[in-house]
Amino acid sequence: MSAEIPTQFTGHAAMEPQDEHKFDLKEHAYTPRKFDDDDIIIKIECCGICGTDIHVITCGWEKHDRFPAIVGHEIVGRVVKAGPRSGHKVGDRVGYGAECGSCRECSNCTQGLENYCLKGNRGTYQGKTNDAVQPFTQGGYADYYQASGHFAVPIPDELESATAAPMLCAGVTVYSPLKRWGAGPGKKVGVVGIGGLGHLGVQFSAALGADTYAISHSDSKKDDVAKLGAVGFIASADQDAALAQHRNTFDILLVTTYQEDLPLVEFYLPLLRIGGNIVIVGLPNSGLPKVPARPLFGKSLSGSLIGSPAEMRDMLKLAVDKGVTTWVETRPMKDANQALDDFAAGKARYRYVLVNED
Repeated sequence: MSAEIPTQFTGHAAMEPQDEHKFDLKEHAYTPRKFDDDDIIIKIECCGICGTDIHVITCGWEKHDRFPAIVGHEIVGRVVKAGPRSGHKVGDRVGYGAECGSCRECSNCTQGLENYCLKGNRGTYQGKTNDAVQPFTQGGYADYYQASGHFAVPIPDELESATAAPMLCAGVTVYSPLKRWGAGPGKKVGVVGIGGLGHLGVQFSAALGADTYAISHSDSKKDDVAKLGAVGFIASADQDAALAQHRNTFDILLVTTYQEDLPLVEFYLPLLRIGGNIVIVGLPNSGLPKVPARPLFGKSLSGSLIGSPAEMRDMLKLAVDKGVTTWVETRPMKDANQALDDFAAGKARYRYVLVNED
């Protein structure tokens, strides 16, 4: 089967920085880096579209010259070549999230926290490879993907590829902090922002047993969040009413929105009880607003970065056990530009997944 693998992989690449109002990815072929004994190559079935894809190809977070850039880090496919130390075999269905490598030796990596590698983890796309042929990783808007087998997680038979793919980034990004901060029975959790991350955050919080509230700027998604498992809905547009009912009651607020003017001091910190924590997983281009010390007394503000392979496996098991599923709309991979245009316009309810039609 490995003989059928092309010597070049083909994807849809940003050849230069993109305009977020009109994307123009081009078909681009590249030669993958040297294959190592712990590598696998997968034939890609599908890849979710993540907000990070847009930040990178528009140079929103940072100016860079790493083009051509094939993005995409919610990848599911079948193994077509497996190195002897990869931990996988040909035919396995596996997935990659936002990380495809780390040093595997530092204190964080050896504790199963590869996403916080002290030497810096390797991104599934735009990650440095130290390879002369392909100096940066290329992602999942493509036909094939090659990376270390350690970071490929098995996809349970019970999950469809298209619904599993977004869980590998969006899902674990919300699952990891919910699990770490103790979301469960007896805890009150608020999920801020009901989009690709937030709709999974509501489901995983409820699956863990917490009393889960959805917090959104308007009530347009009120019916959706009830179906997702929320016990209540809070419209952040009416802060006075929300504070009158919920001040000092939340144990965890999970902020998934990329809102530039996040009202931490005026609204979210007052919602927390003493000992409560705001976890931010959506980072706007402008960074976080400054927060005076006094509103933080007795409370905490933290950030969380994707999730480790072990957390991804645990998350997928919980999804199977509790019926968590991504709400997706599939699009042909060849229509990546239109899908990105619609994603940037906020039309997704709640995740677009690009599918290779062959």
